[in-house]
Amino acid sequence: MLQKVRKLMDKGAATTNPHEADAFARKAAELVAMHRIDPERLADPAAQSELVVRELPLGRGAYVRARLALLLAVSTAHDARVVFGTTPTGTVAYVAGYAADVDVVEVMYTSLHAQAAAQMMQERRSTAAATQRFRRSFLFGYADRMGELLANSRLETEASVNAGDPAGGSAPALLERRLRVEAFAKDSFGRVRAARAPGAAQATGWRAGAEAAERADVGRARLLGRRAIGAG
Repeated sequence: MLQKVRKLMDKGAATTNPHEADAFARKAAELVAMHRIDPERLADPAAQSELVVRELPLGRGAYVRARLALLLAVSTAHDARVVFGTTPTGTVAYVAGYAADVDVVEVMYTSLHAQAAAQMMQERRSTAAATQRFRRSFLFGYADRMGELLANSRLETEASVNAGDPAGGSAPALLERRLRVEAFAKDSFGRVRAARAPGAAQATGWRAGAEAAERADVGRARLLGRRAIGAG
């Protein structure tokens, strides 16, 4: 499944045709969502992967918190939990969850970030500082809207699969998995302190990013069938 997702996301990142990119993203989202809630897989203990914590570098500079926002959007949709911290080499995100889910998070985040970055690079303003502010706001807006789209796709998929099942379909098993992830993350991360809020984003850049995420449709129409947190 992961190999298929990676190929689809790679094709979406490679094409210059937004409609083709949308189609690849929709197919990847559909594949992931249906795999995660497959009743037979949820009922089979042997099919469950181990719980892990994985480190994902977020780099340095003005875009770190916006990258984190995108990673959070993808992680939340796949029952993974995230904290971040500063290291000598830059900011690092720590993603906790089932290995199979974290694999998907990494693949989808990497591809969506690359697609957003490619669009950001086309944006120019009157000065370098103004360009940076716009691009940062763009990525925040993209992350916010992508989070909404992923959440909607998941809800629609689960509703479709569970429709007509008086026992709630996969809902109990998914809830149990989420509770396990929550407990694992709490034990793994230990004491976590809140970071300061990121700086305000520009409205125009935010809207542009949200519109870009809207074009990167992730399948909502087709899915009916001790670590201290650093400043960043």
